[in-house]
Amino acid sequence: MWRDHDFRSLWAGQTASQFGAQAGQVTVPLLAVVALNADATQLGALRAVQQVPILLFSLFVGVWVDRWRSRNVMVLADFGRAVALAAIPVAFLFGVLGIPLLLVLGFLVGVLTVFFDVAYQAALVRLVRRDQLVQGNSALEGSRSAAQIGGPALGGALVSLLTAPIAVVTGAFFFAVSFLSIRRIRHREPIPRHVERPARMRRQIAEGLRFVVGDPSLRAVGLASALFHFFFAALMTVYLLFLSRTLHLSATAVGLVLAAMGPGALVGSVLSARLPKRFGYGVVLVSSAVFAEGVMLFVPALRGSAALTIAALMAINFLFSAFSQLVDVTVMAVRQSITPLSIQGRVVATLDFVGMGLTPLGSLLGGFLATRLDLRTGVLLTVIGMLLSPLFMALSPLARLGRELPAPAALRPEAPPVGGSP
Repeated sequence: MWRDHDFRSLWAGQTASQFGAQAGQVTVPLLAVVALNADATQLGALRAVQQVPILLFSLFVGVWVDRWRSRNVMVLADFGRAVALAAIPVAFLFGVLGIPLLLVLGFLVGVLTVFFDVAYQAALVRLVRRDQLVQGNSALEGSRSAAQIGGPALGGALVSLLTAPIAVVTGAFFFAVSFLSIRRIRHREPIPRHVERPARMRRQIAEGLRFVVGDPSLRAVGLASALFHFFFAALMTVYLLFLSRTLHLSATAVGLVLAAMGPGALVGSVLSARLPKRFGYGVVLVSSAVFAEGVMLFVPALRGSAALTIAALMAINFLFSAFSQLVDVTVMAVRQSITPLSIQGRVVATLDFVGMGLTPLGSLLGGFLATRLDLRTGVLLTVIGMLLSPLFMALSPLARLGRELPAPAALRPEAPPVGGSP
């Protein structure tokens, strides 16, 4: 697989894209807090507008990705995100940067991220064989791990050294690198010979929804993901404020704390290629989710010196990321294995819609909790909410998955037919 030019281009582009996204997770919120004096409600709104495009557009994007070449979608998304982030320091230099403009640009980046994320997951299935999916996902998630190591730390350091508006340029640079890399993909995916009518698009969206709802494993993935991402979005809004205002950590320290997720994710990526086949996909999914969410219960109990607090936070984030990565890669392989090639984009988009559609409300909930409750209490409540996800998985068909990936649904006699004319 590593000898494949197209896979290497996808992997390099996704790595750069993840660096841009991870740096932006630190620089943009810190820009709002440090340079624009954003309060908890405004910070929650900023995170919400970056996430609401999943709810508004993901189902339509899934149809478009199944119609268009995924390479072209990723290239255009990278270009747009680079331009949007580069506009932030320009606006700052001209004195027109404020929370309203930041919300608009955040929304635009969120829309383009939906396009990129759906497209790259569909692209992997089109570029590698089915027996290479776990290895391919492990490589892509490993690149995300490297980005989680360097991106937040780099973002936090640049905020301290160059000021937050200038540090945002880091994200634009990495998106530009991703743009150049993905353009090098040579494989020309087949596209429909004719343009479908809008009514057909609605039927294709419904087809993806029916397929996910009709498959017990995919249905469980969507619902468990919805529970996790809703409360995780709330947690991250409270968490950033908790680190800076309750624990009084500097921007550089916040970057280091978040960067600790990177090594953990790297370990999780490596283990994800081995543990499911040894212990079973169901066992790995449920146990990893329990450990990931459970270790975060230690966060609100932290007090004491800054050095010890930072070390404890880094250890917690390492473990959380390692187990979360095991869940992510395992779920992705299960989903890709079950789904027929012709509707990969729609199934990815449907699961994103179901699983992450509530994240804007979660971010707003985090902002509400941060204003109404003590930040320590807010962290505790959101972590307890996250534990509902592994509880649901333990009661679902996912817990009964064995050591082999399930066969594609189109090959199973009991599966409802998908695709074709309505």
